[in-house]
Amino acid sequence: MTGTTRSSEGLDARRRKLLFRSWHRGMREMDLILGHFADTSIDKLSDEELDVYEALLDITDRELLSWIIGEAPVPAAVNTDVYRQIVASRDAFTI
Repeated sequence: MTGTTRSSEGLDARRRKLLFRSWHRGMREMDLILGHFADTSIDKLSDEELDVYEALLDITDRELLSWIIGEAPVPAAVNTDVYRQIVASRDAFTI
């Protein structure tokens, strides 16, 4: 069971893949943070935002989590609108 609250039905192949990757990270905390974000936002992201999101998914869980929870400063290259949307989405729920 992944925890996803949305179906991939109606999503294009790229969005389906990113939704799956968001819920299957390896670290449960990141599954919840990125999965929740993908559930609520994947269908609203532009192609350019999908590029940014895909790059964020390539970052290791430990590194990305340390930025999201404020343990480490966020590099300027990562501090994008999409990253800030993820953080805001994380703040909307508790793990």
